[in-house]
Amino acid sequence: MSGGVKTVTVKPDEADMRVDRWFKARFPDLPFARLQKALRKGEVRVDGGRVKAADRLKPGQSVRVPPYHAGEAATARPAAIDSQAADPKDAAFARGLVLFRNAAILALNKPAGLAVQGGSKTVRHLDGMLGHLKFEAPERPRLVHRLDKDTSGVLLLARDRQTAAKLGRAFKDRRTRKIYWAVTVGVPDPKAGRITLPLSKAGAKGSERVEPDPEDGQSAITDYCVLENAGNKAALVALWPRTGRTHQLRAHMAALGTPILGDGKYGGKAAFLEGETAGRALHLHAREIVIPPGLPDAGARLTAQPPAAFRKTLDLFEFDPELSAAEDPFADVT
Repeated sequence: MSGGVKTVTVKPDEADMRVDRWFKARFPDLPFARLQKALRKGEVRVDGGRVKAADRLKPGQSVRVPPYHAGEAATARPAAIDSQAADPKDAAFARGLVLFRNAAILALNKPAGLAVQGGSKTVRHLDGMLGHLKFEAPERPRLVHRLDKDTSGVLLLARDRQTAAKLGRAFKDRRTRKIYWAVTVGVPDPKAGRITLPLSKAGAKGSERVEPDPEDGQSAITDYCVLENAGNKAALVALWPRTGRTHQLRAHMAALGTPILGDGKYGGKAAFLEGETAGRALHLHAREIVIPPGLPDAGARLTAQPPAAFRKTLDLFEFDPELSAAEDPFADVT
C-alpha cells in the first residue's frame, strides 16, 4: 500500500511533463487503471484543481496523490516489455543496431521486419528491447518517433526525459531533417519536385491505409529527387517528408504512378518487377537524420546503410549509393 493521501511538489526538471507520465516516473508501482480512475473521480488534484492525463505540469505545483494498493492489477504492456527485456538473446542484437551514441541520444539502424512497438499480434518488438540500451544511463531510452515495421533505417531515441521533450518538439515543428531512400517501379516525372497531396485514413482497424483526399484530408507534403534511374524501369529516389502522416511516402509515390518497389499495399501488382525475388521486400529506407538544434552534436548527419535486399536491388540496377550520397539532393530546397 502506498499509504495515505500525499501532496508532492513538482520539481524544476519535471517542467512540462504530462500528468500521467509524471505519475509513472514518480510512482511506478501505481497501476495505470487506478490512475485513470483517480483522474476521472477527481482524486488527483494539481494546486487544488482537477486535471486530465494530458495536462502539463509546472515547477512548484502541488500534486495530490491518492492512496492506492501497489498490488492492484497492472496493464499488460509493461509486463510484456519487462519479459522481453529480460531475454539475454536480444541484448547483443539490440546493441548491434546502435549507429551513434552521446549523452542525450541514441541512433539505431532498425532492420526491416522489426516492429517498433508491440500489439495484440506482435510479441517481439524494439520497444521491448530498450532495457538493453541503457548503457551508463539510469533509465531505458525513450521512443520519440516511429518507423513502419517494414521500413528500415535511422531511428532516434532519447536517453532522458528532457531530450525526449526537445526531440518531440523538433519533430512536431518539422525542424528535424529526415531523408529516405526508395527504389521505385518507374521513374517519377519530373525527376525532382514537391508533392502536396492531403491524405485521409480509411479502412478498418488492422487493415488501415491512407488515401488521397484533397477535400478533407490532412496536409501531406513530400520533396523528392531522382538520384539514379535505369531507363524507365526503376529509380533510386531520395524523399524528404515535410509532414509526418502515416504511410505518407508510400501513398505519395503510388499517387505519382511510381510505387515503391515491394509495396503491394499501395501499388498493387505494379509495385513488383517480374522475376525479381528481392523486389518482394518493401524498398523504403530511412537513410539520414540530422540532429536538431539545441542538442549535443547538433547538425551531425546520422546515416544508415540499407538492408541486404535493398542493396541487392541497387546492385541489380547498377545504382551507386555512395555516389548518390555524395551530394545533397535538397541543397536548394527550403
